Amino acid sequence: MTDRKDELDRNTDANRDPITGAAGAHPLGTGLGAAAGGMAAGAVAGTVVGPVGTVVGAVVGAVVGGLAGKGVAEVIDPTAEEAYWRENYSSRSYVQQGQSFDDYGPAYRYGVDSYGRAEGRTFEEAEPELKRDWERNKGTSRLTWDNARLASRDSWQRIFDSTG
Repeated sequence: MTDRKDELDRNTDANRDPITGAAGAHPLGTGLGAAAGGMAAGAVAGTVVGPVGTVVGAVVGAVVGGLAGKGVAEVIDPTAEEAYWRENYSSRSYVQQGQSFDDYGPAYRYGVDSYGRAEGRTFEEAEPELKRDWERNKGTSRLTWDNARLASRDSWQRIFDSTG
């Protein structure tokens, strides 16, 4: 019994916010992207007061950027998004006959995950890197980027509409 309790405690601790210690921090929002953007902005702002200000500004900016990304990510429930798309994908005009959710699911997930890392960019602004990285992220999907693009855009827009 003690082993099971220890395992549950470890699993609970693994999903804590690294800054506040609050339970339930979603990894989508605690990524390096949000922190790096904030770090760069903080460093630039801190440079005005000299090298020490640059370091302090970078640290503060990383924390603020990470919290901003965390805020968006906490609104996103990847499990709920997958359930939504699993139920609704076949009604979309871009879905080709004979293709299943197994083909489109990774594209929807890619749109959801990418939105959380986009740092306020539009889909169109982020698309060049999304296209570049699709092959590495498509998993079992048989879709090319040209076919996956609309599904990824669709899920991105759904997240935007629910957070914006």
